[in-house]
Amino acid sequence: MAATILDGNKIANEIRAEVAAEVKALSAAGVRPGLAVILVGSNPASEIYVRGKVKSSEELGIYSEKLTPAENITTEELLELVLELNQRDEIDGILVQLPLPPQVDSKKILMAVDPAKDVDGFHPVNVGFLSTQRPGLVPCTPAGIIEILKRSNIPIAGQEAVVVGRSDIVGKPVAMLLINGNATVTVCHSKTRDLPGVCRRADILVAAIGRAGMITRDFVKPGATVIDVGVNKVTDPAEFARLFVGNTKREESFRTKGATLVGDVHPEVAEVAGALTPVPGGVGPLTIAMLMANTVNAAKLRRGTRVPELSRV
Repeated sequence: MAATILDGNKIANEIRAEVAAEVKALSAAGVRPGLAVILVGSNPASEIYVRGKVKSSEELGIYSEKLTPAENITTEELLELVLELNQRDEIDGILVQLPLPPQVDSKKILMAVDPAKDVDGFHPVNVGFLSTQRPGLVPCTPAGIIEILKRSNIPIAGQEAVVVGRSDIVGKPVAMLLINGNATVTVCHSKTRDLPGVCRRADILVAAIGRAGMITRDFVKPGATVIDVGVNKVTDPAEFARLFVGNTKREESFRTKGATLVGDVHPEVAEVAGALTPVPGGVGPLTIAMLMANTVNAAKLRRGTRVPELSRV
């Protein structure tokens, strides 16, 4: 039986509606959450991401500001800009769009962001809060993954979860959130022995490795929930054939565009899994929705008001 497809767009829209209601309530109390996005230079992919974040803020009633310093900015100049935003009371969230140009010390810049305004949840202070289950700002993609599971009524407590990938942005924080939700968690990586065997133990399998279609049916226990975090662009016809042979709709699109998007999970997994997030339209939409939730959460945490259930995960 084919897997249930977990619709990320639908869940993201639910969260956005809740965030819009929160913003309205805060605005009535004289507080308008504010988000500042720093975009250095002109990276086309980054420009698309930032446009989406600013547009989303405006739609939900969040004040947003886009700062676009020149490509040749120095670390010191960018630090000055971040410290200035730290001081501004109407700015609740600061987002530094990565990657930064090579002459800029990215780690130094991210460390300079006030943890109370770190809506990406990457600052070591927020990582510490997450690990010790204190209220703080949680990385957006991992928080979105937990929302997908909860809102799809997929139990976490007592389940065996396997996370493939140990990045600071997805792998480690999602493992921490699953532990906090009382799952038994294994984190795998390139040095893991018998990776398919370890993955087959999972009731919940999270694939976040950045390798197109690496997780095949051999990795998946029948009936498991599979969360596909990967977004990979496939342009090689042989690679396309490995993933989508016989899929006439995809074949037609590939012929026209010369490329297609695929996650870290092979499409054949849909025949084995109990539930599966698609690519695109699965985890992706949740990332911006949770950024909006984090901005509202930051506004509340900074002003000492109640932490909303929505963003605490």
